[in-house]
Amino acid sequence: MAFSLSKLFGKNTSESKSKSSDTIEAIIRDVENRPFGVSENNVLFAGLNELGGYFFFQTVIVGQFNIKSKTGAKLFFSGENFELELESDSLEFESEGSDIKDRNVTKIDFQVEESDIKKLEHTKLSSIKIKCKKHEVLFIKSVVSEEEE
Repeated sequence: MAFSLSKLFGKNTSESKSKSSDTIEAIIRDVENRPFGVSENNVLFAGLNELGGYFFFQTVIVGQFNIKSKTGAKLFFSGENFELELESDSLEFESEGSDIKDRNVTKIDFQVEESDIKKLEHTKLSSIKIKCKKHEVLFIKSVVSEEEE
């Protein structure tokens, strides 16, 4: 899975608790990949990947989500008669700042069992939630019309 995030990375900007001027529409426009989910202040880009027989659900969160973790994260999928919980592959990860004010990029890989992949691929998801430390972000599954593809 390749992400084109060149516009998003850069030097760290000052951390501010003020309301961000960055919008979901701006993030989606700046990133060439199709969003997997959206929240009020963040966009989730994601996809499955396999390396040496191990399967990963790779995520990139772009927006106000800003964290440094040494305890890992959990990802929860909810859909029609479907729930799945994944643990992060690494306990340690950190958001990176961007040249764009109030925008951070957080990459987290989650372990997924091969048996869960087909279920995940064939389920109509309604929401995706990430929990890390005391932070919790709820993403609504993004629906892209065929005209936008």
